[in-house]
Amino acid sequence: MLHISISTVSRAVKNHPDISDETKRKVMDAATMLEYEPNTYAINLRTKKSRILGVIVSHISNYFYQSFIAAMEEEAKKAGYSLLMLQSGDDPRTELENLRICRANRVAAIFISITPGTKDIQPFLKFSENNTPVIFFDKVPDLEACNKVCIADGEAATLAAEEIIFRKKKNVLGVFGNKDLSINQKRLNAFLSTFEKFPGQHNVEIIHASSSDDALREVKNSISQQTPDVIFAMSDEILTGVMKVLQVRQLKIPAETSVIAISNDGFIPRIFEPEITYVETSGADLGRLAFKRMTDYQNGKTFIQELLLPAKLVPGKSL
Repeated sequence: MLHISISTVSRAVKNHPDISDETKRKVMDAATMLEYEPNTYAINLRTKKSRILGVIVSHISNYFYQSFIAAMEEEAKKAGYSLLMLQSGDDPRTELENLRICRANRVAAIFISITPGTKDIQPFLKFSENNTPVIFFDKVPDLEACNKVCIADGEAATLAAEEIIFRKKKNVLGVFGNKDLSINQKRLNAFLSTFEKFPGQHNVEIIHASSSDDALREVKNSISQQTPDVIFAMSDEILTGVMKVLQVRQLKIPAETSVIAISNDGFIPRIFEPEITYVETSGADLGRLAFKRMTDYQNGKTFIQELLLPAKLVPGKSL
């Protein structure tokens, strides 16, 4: 239509410096009129490179993962990538199917938060054989021979425990997540070891909950006989269950019991009155750190790394 060669059109679409601005304008005007879009799959086959990143999480509705994904997408757009979002629903079989989808789409990298039931990570590591980086984040395997990007889980739990001790709270109820996940094990071990430095001075009860509803039920049973001085919630999801119990029981915070939590960006703690004291962990910052680890890998830094994102205490009025 423009009486120019295919190669000239191709270079004009790619904004090649050898093509004049006038020719580029004519080509782009024609492309717009014809509603032309490059065939991504054909480009991937020709170049043997993909601009798609696979991201696998348990539930996209989780606020922490929403923050992570939003930051990842922002970084991806800057670098010319797009995201393929997949949910495992905490089902290892669905997780493996998601891996198959990533392989079929020849993704450039995979970012994954594993399920509680994930025991064998060899299917993930096989991607590295094809120079496709797999970045585990948030909920990661215990195996050392893999790339991980995590919140400083031990530090976050330690900060919470130290604040409880500083406030002279004696009877402590700690509500943690699934026992099988390393993130929960790290937070629980750090939490308990902090109190062990003060033997006999604190009564610490630990319960586990896999969801907000679980937390509501378990906390309700735990405090039916005696109200603790303070309740520690390991996550935003658990905090919502804890707060519902306290509201139903009409317990005054902090006069009758105190609350402290670990939270993603502090959104959930700030919606309550009084605002909840929390240790901040940022899904958005973790997303940016994970993306940087991927780009470093593709630039030659293929050695195994575990990167930790620091936590910080944000005072509220619940202690």
